[in-house]
Amino acid sequence: MCQLLGMNCNTPTDICFSFEGFHTRGGLTDVHRDGWGIAFFEGAGCRLFLDAKATIESPVAELVRQYPIRSKNVIAHIRKATQGEVALENTHPFMRELWGRYWIFAHNGNLKDFHPPLDGSFLPVGRTDSERAFCWLLQNLRARFAAPPPREALFAVLRELTFEIATHGEFNTLLSNGDCLFAHCATKLSYIVRQAPFSVAHLKDQDVTVDFSEVTTPDDRVVLVATLPLTDNEVWTPLEPGTLAMFVDGAPVLPPPICMAAE
Repeated sequence: MCQLLGMNCNTPTDICFSFEGFHTRGGLTDVHRDGWGIAFFEGAGCRLFLDAKATIESPVAELVRQYPIRSKNVIAHIRKATQGEVALENTHPFMRELWGRYWIFAHNGNLKDFHPPLDGSFLPVGRTDSERAFCWLLQNLRARFAAPPPREALFAVLRELTFEIATHGEFNTLLSNGDCLFAHCATKLSYIVRQAPFSVAHLKDQDVTVDFSEVTTPDDRVVLVATLPLTDNEVWTPLEPGTLAMFVDGAPVLPPPICMAAE
């Protein structure tokens, strides 16, 4: 199982503490050694760091650990390859442009017999089921909307398309356009909201602690989404399988889950 990490905030925030624990899952505290990547939105721009090496051996990961980049939306991924060889072009997250905005996508799972027709507007560079799914999602969004739709309309169509892909296998995903963060849970995803009054957090994968009351303001609000909780002294909320959640300004928007058995 790959590892996903997402962050959505109401003010630009660094992800250094969470990444400190997350990166060890790339070969130290877990077996995911097939590449990793992280994307930070900054205004209309996006910084994307990728490496086909394991995070614990990656000089790029060391750079990110020491570089407190502040962003309102972040997506990170540690890969355990299922489809596509270990190579940079198969490393998540993937980035494309739609409606004059960057979109970032990462996937944990395995899609079987998923080879949808692509019209050429978005094409995969690598050989993963994940990148094919991302291209198909964006292709359909562009076909449905000539311009960026309201958030609610975008969410409704994404939910429909995501469910269609999920019929082909395990499809845990993170997706962002820099405005909000979408998370689809097929099997495992949990989230936590950090807001005032802030407290002390301790990493699960390393003996590292931070007192967020010393590094935040009372108005800050941050959501973290991860395959598995990153801390062992905070309460993380599991997403129900079949749920597409939207996070805006550090707050969750959680509609009822899709009942796959009833569809």
